Amino acid sequence: MGAVKSKRVPRAVREQQMLDAAVLTFARRGYRAASMDEIAELAGVSKPLVYLYLNSKEDLFNTVIRRESAALVAAVTSAVEPGVAADRQLCSGLKGFFAHTAEHPYGWAVLHQQARTHGEPFAREVAALRAEIVAFVTELLGAAAKEAGCVGELAEREVAGLAHALVGAAESLAEWANVRTDEGASGDPEHPSAKDTAATMMNFAWMGLNQLMGGERWVPGGLVDHESRSCARR
Repeated sequence: MGAVKSKRVPRAVREQQMLDAAVLTFARRGYRAASMDEIAELAGVSKPLVYLYLNSKEDLFNTVIRRESAALVAAVTSAVEPGVAADRQLCSGLKGFFAHTAEHPYGWAVLHQQARTHGEPFAREVAALRAEIVAFVTELLGAAAKEAGCVGELAEREVAGLAHALVGAAESLAEWANVRTDEGASGDPEHPSAKDTAATMMNFAWMGLNQLMGGERWVPGGLVDHESRSCARR
């Protein structure tokens, strides 16, 4: 009998295997230290095949960034509960964000650490990701402002800035949560849950936002200025 032919792996499947190997290698070694030989070995393919499918190391890194960015945006947007109060929408989106970054720590490391430190064109790709998430959060905060009866100044001048601040804080908190470990009941280290991390973020951000949307503003000296409020409860 003739030799049984091995089943050919579809190109799309093989590419994802290579990208998975690249994510792990770039996250562990950094862009400059990572080698195509190492990526090929981890993926179980030859180095020429990696070049054939994904071109240069720079192209491969860009492809990794785009794939991980798309997955993160999809995780956040799909997690948001539709048709509920603004704070629940924001919290559910945050849980989606923290769950995804915890479940894909190497992908998050590539986006948050590696891609930002090597300049163009990689930093531009990450900036596009961040802009997309900021725009989404801006939309959520804008809806919250309308729900609270806010008009004028807050909606026009501050919502975008608040969205940038919130996204930056969430990025930093994701980094903290992925590094920090708590001791579980078994004595083994455990990372904070996405639910707990989202609650931390909401305690930090939403309580202040809620006061702001209720017409309270910080002034020098730490007093609350009720006279210059830009929001009024309906």
